[in-house]
Amino acid sequence: MNGAYRPSESEQFMNPRMLEYFRQKLLRWRAELVEESSETLEHLKESGLQEPDIADRASAETDRSLELRTRDRERKLVAKIDAALERVADGSYGYCEETGEPIAIRRLDARPIATLSIEAQERHERMERTQRDD
Repeated sequence: MNGAYRPSESEQFMNPRMLEYFRQKLLRWRAELVEESSETLEHLKESGLQEPDIADRASAETDRSLELRTRDRERKLVAKIDAALERVADGSYGYCEETGEPIAIRRLDARPIATLSIEAQERHERMERTQRDD
């Protein structure tokens, strides 16, 4: 596949070339996250809490907590990427879960795990805000 290809609004939505573009983009992103995650695990194993100084120990514990939170976020992101890859495989990728309308190419390029069109996403955010304000 040519690395210079960029999907555009003028071509047929989710044609085989476009689908493959997003599939590869998702696979690359997933591989990066998995690699970062295993590096985090290695770092956590190496940096046991052997710091003799209480301040150093507290600092190490804070770092550890941050790394674990980051790893949890990465794990959730990998699950969303896997779900997007499933949608690529079953042909539903790129269509809004709520309206069934195509999601804008620019949105998918920026956030390939998007499941909602901009309009549907904004509706969800407005509803969440009003529910929080109650």
